[in-house]
Amino acid sequence: MFRPALSLAALVLAAVPVACAQMPFASTAAAAPMLASPAAMTAHPNSIQPETTLNINAEAKISVAPDIAYITAGVTEERATAAEAMAAQAAAMNGVFAALEKAGVAKKDIQTSGLSLYPRYDYIETKQKDGSSRGEQRLAGYVASNNVTARVRNLDTLGATIDSLVKSGGNTFSGVTFALDNDKDLKNQAREQAMKDAVAKAELYARASGLRVARIVTISEGYEYSPQPVMMARAEMAMDMGGAPTPVAGGEVGVTASVSVMFELVK
Repeated sequence: MFRPALSLAALVLAAVPVACAQMPFASTAAAAPMLASPAAMTAHPNSIQPETTLNINAEAKISVAPDIAYITAGVTEERATAAEAMAAQAAAMNGVFAALEKAGVAKKDIQTSGLSLYPRYDYIETKQKDGSSRGEQRLAGYVASNNVTARVRNLDTLGATIDSLVKSGGNTFSGVTFALDNDKDLKNQAREQAMKDAVAKAELYARASGLRVARIVTISEGYEYSPQPVMMARAEMAMDMGGAPTPVAGGEVGVTASVSVMFELVK
């Protein structure tokens, strides 16, 4: 009778570890449904799936007649010595400044854009007694240059202003560019037009896809520029000027703006 009692006790004791081992397993199984609950997996209401978005790049350019011009002109003089070259260019440049002032160009609209002095050498080749030739550089003189860039606000007098520079002693001309004195309003018009074009494109793609534009997600402003093409190349102006003023055509200058927009499309 004693042995069966021991066997029954052994069975009871052996069952206790098994029950204890099952307790953590039961706790883990109970926590699993909480991690996978629908509330925990709900997406943010403002999230957007990539397949519902559309990126559009649009550009707009507006061109108008320019209202100002920049001219670059000056003097280049060569003399035997550096001092003589600088004195000659200074005398001629005084005439250029006087001509600009007489043409109505304000002092604040005149800026020195180049001043230089450098030696000029000639290449001399001489015959040697043995019949060979020998070349060497010899100082020929000094070249002094002085240039100014002037902003001309009255385009009706631009040709006459250029002629007056030549008559007053200017002998170099580096070109003329046309621009707008204030292009802020024109840039805003270009931005507005670019945005309208982006919206129109998005609506077109949405209709073609059987969708509609729900909202704008992001807007990024792209590049802007106002081109100022050079209308005349550099030219030496040593000829006599007479008769009608030099004809100059301003044409048009343009302002370009671009925009990148992301749209959300829905059914």
